[in-house]
Amino acid sequence: MKKSILLLFALLFAISTQAQMRRNTSRVPQTSSEPTEEQLKKRAQEMEERKDEYIDNFLTTLEADEFQKHIIKQNINSFFEAKVALFKIQYEHSIDRKTAVENLENTHFKDLEELISESDMAKIKEMIKGGFDEKEVLKEKKEKRKKKKRKKDKN
Repeated sequence: MKKSILLLFALLFAISTQAQMRRNTSRVPQTSSEPTEEQLKKRAQEMEERKDEYIDNFLTTLEADEFQKHIIKQNINSFFEAKVALFKIQYEHSIDRKTAVENLENTHFKDLEELISESDMAKIKEMIKGGFDEKEVLKEKKEKRKKKKRKKDKN
């Protein structure tokens, strides 16, 4: 009796193991497809729009006039393009890339130092290092819209 129960248990175990192995081997692996030309163009356009929005939000924090902001926007755009170009270049060592990026960060905005105030230049330096918090600007914009709406509703 014990032998028959043990034999039955071993037989069920072997059958279930074999069924699981067969199910795993018959599965077709899921491969991710390459993005189409259309998807790449759409993604590039979205990235460009997002970059413009980010720069516009940053420019609202500056004390410069409209002409200065336009020049700053052009310089920031050219900075981002140059930085992307640096990342596309193959370097032998990551230290070389870091040095090139630091050199770009230190020299790209030299001509702006004469044109804008020191506080705006400090904000630009902070932004290119990654210190700009866009959430604060968006929160302030939202509060301004609410205040305008309240004033409009009162009148």
